[in-house]
Amino acid sequence: MVFLSNAINFVAYFQKSMHYPSAKSANMVTNFMGTSFLLTIFGGFISDSFFTRFTTFIIFCMVELLLNTRQFQPAIGRRPSRAQAAILYTGLYAMATGVGGIKASLPAHGADQLDRNNQRSISAFFNWYFFSLCTGGLVAATVMVWVEENEGWKWSFKISVVALTLALCIFASGFPIYRYKPPSGSPVARIFKVEHSFSNACAIIDSFMQYMDRALIDDTISTSEVEETKTFLGLLPIFASTIMMNCCLAQLQTFSVQQGLLMNKTISHNFTIPTQSLSVFPLTIMLASIPLYERFVRLFGHKFSSNTKIFQPLCRIGLGLALASGSMAVAAAVEAKRREAAQNNVSSSVFWLGWQYLLLGVSDMLTLGGMLEFFYVEAPDRMRSICTALSWCSTSMGYFISSALVGISNAVSGRFGREWLGGNDLNHARLDLFYALLCVLNFINFLNYVYWAKRY
Repeated sequence: MVFLSNAINFVAYFQKSMHYPSAKSANMVTNFMGTSFLLTIFGGFISDSFFTRFTTFIIFCMVELLLNTRQFQPAIGRRPSRAQAAILYTGLYAMATGVGGIKASLPAHGADQLDRNNQRSISAFFNWYFFSLCTGGLVAATVMVWVEENEGWKWSFKISVVALTLALCIFASGFPIYRYKPPSGSPVARIFKVEHSFSNACAIIDSFMQYMDRALIDDTISTSEVEETKTFLGLLPIFASTIMMNCCLAQLQTFSVQQGLLMNKTISHNFTIPTQSLSVFPLTIMLASIPLYERFVRLFGHKFSSNTKIFQPLCRIGLGLALASGSMAVAAAVEAKRREAAQNNVSSSVFWLGWQYLLLGVSDMLTLGGMLEFFYVEAPDRMRSICTALSWCSTSMGYFISSALVGISNAVSGRFGREWLGGNDLNHARLDLFYALLCVLNFINFLNYVYWAKRY
């Protein structure tokens, strides 16, 4: 909740208090969110290498908490000086580091409290962990938005500080009963040590994994270090195959809002859906889908478990990736219908966006929940935090790559006439073709995922 509410508050804070233009403010927030997810790798590295996951969470939570209490603003009507801007960016990305440490350590620490051999309990934990994230997002998109609009960003920051302090106290209260996994040194150093050793081998071996076994020739490298490296490298193709799905999430969070601005949001004569509340739809769908999925697993899991791997994380991720491609096909059809209606001076209902929200919401629940479970369960014992962080790193890379896709599609389409997403008017753009492109790319990505999942 605090992370998303801060992202919402920063837009107003950068514009009204720091006097940045709206476009720059939006880019600063987007970069902050993407960097926060990317820095989970750093948080996971710290958690696995130097501290317990409990200690890592406490440290990074305090970093975020302290930086939430530090706001300043330049003189009225003036943009920040270079010194003030440097302080702002330092604090902003220090806060992103705190967020990264929290997201890397908390899910792995929670799963450590369970019996690793009980896959059902671990799966349920990550499902309800994802549910709590969606609940916090829903509070941020409703209550915190209302506070920011009616009371100002300062009150919203104060509420965030109180909420984060309360969460820290609740978490710390479990200190006497938690299970703790001691740190085991740098996993990155061990991986590079193994890679350096087998890269010096001259023989050409058909199997890459057999090739890595050449590292055992070095007496300073243990079998466990080689197996750890092989396991981690085996996870990377699965990780890479999930990035494109997160590109869809990034685009729908931006372009769907712009679509909503041009659609009919009236429910009755007395009520119109606020544009800012459109983000509530996918969050509500994800919240509803998690208990339904859990209920489905409890009812039918025992019937399938002996004959199929339908409830295994890899299958769950694959289903989520397939739905992502389907959601883009639906989004393209809805945008084509909306654009055609707009050309006839007819405003389509905003509820048409519900179909793409439905598919992508379920897709996100299946994919992210499956990734958290898969990377935790399959990770080497000494790399659980950094491997779990791959789930958030995928989200980050999806945000950054989505921006590149927009630029590339505009550059290519501009050579053949008009840019698909040029200008500020979607009625004269070709967002439907861009969604269709994402559909094709996600389908190809799904086939790529199936290839690697079968080989795993």
